[in-house]
Amino acid sequence: MLKNKELKNMNCDFSPMKQQLSKEIHHITNGLQQSLEVLGDENYCVLGDFKELKRNFIQMESVAASFYLNCYLSSFTDKYEDLSFSVQQLSNRRHGALIVVERQDSLDSLIQKGTALGANLTAMLLETIFYPGNPLHDGAVLIRANQIVSAANVLPLTTTVISEEKLGTRHRAALGLTEKSDALVLVVSEETGRISFALNGKLYPITTPQSLH
Repeated sequence: MLKNKELKNMNCDFSPMKQQLSKEIHHITNGLQQSLEVLGDENYCVLGDFKELKRNFIQMESVAASFYLNCYLSSFTDKYEDLSFSVQQLSNRRHGALIVVERQDSLDSLIQKGTALGANLTAMLLETIFYPGNPLHDGAVLIRANQIVSAANVLPLTTTVISEEKLGTRHRAALGLTEKSDALVLVVSEETGRISFALNGKLYPITTPQSLH
């Protein structure tokens, strides 16, 4: 859950995303109200409405996650647009990725360091690192402010038993690090291309143009 202290310190002026989120919330609210109004009609079954509302809830959660992701990233890197763009490109190509954005907590003692880079953060460089077959594509990239500090880092895996879904190594690593620090970790699944981010030991889906259809 997003903490109030963090909310106050974040730049959340993303009007188009706010408008989309507001639209999704109003749509669900209207749907619930309509279901409530016909609940007493024995000739009408609301189960079909619930199925549609469930789909809308999932879509709204994804839109909200995208909005808050941009809020988080904009507070710790000026290159958040490059980062978001590269993640979407990786998703489109189904190139798996694991990207750590260091926030206030130092991560030096929590990760097994890979290859030092010390390069400016660009979308092209991130996409190159995670291109299949690249020696650096396994493991995580560490981002500090506007710089890619290192690649092929190894993160601690979560020890929490997760029964809802089967998670791959990247997702378990993302959860493991965020259980021990305030880092934000982006994950792209190479199996599905789905994007998610981990924060405070929880995983959130991210909306993309493809996921809205």
